[in-house]
Amino acid sequence: QVQLAESGGGLVQAGGSLRLSCAASGIRFIPYVMDWYRQFSGKQREWVASDTMGGQRTYADSVKGRFTISRDNAKTTAYLQIDSLKPEDTAVYYCRTLVLGTEYWGQGTQVTVSS
Repeated sequence: QVQLAESGGGLVQAGGSLRLSCAASGIRFIPYVMDWYRQFSGKQREWVASDTMGGQRTYADSVKGRFTISRDNAKTTAYLQIDSLKPEDTAVYYCRTLVLGTEYWGQGTQVTVSS
């Protein structure tokens, strides 16, 4: 069973940085793509960034220049480096992947940015 486990969230002051991690387990094939999403309180989940096995990285316009997605050499752990955090970045951040056409989500990690 594929599982995703996020970590690295927490409470940080505006202007600070966080590095979120998403570790995939139970995978027999390297995920072609790993994504990060976030969900603001009372809002729908929104896409933040994607990393493909080929090294293509894409970002939502709202996070370009401050967020960096990457993966480890094994391609089974994804990271989201968030710099210059703003209070409006406060959300639950989720990791997502597709394996053989099946979508998997992590449980999410809370990021809270104080002003």
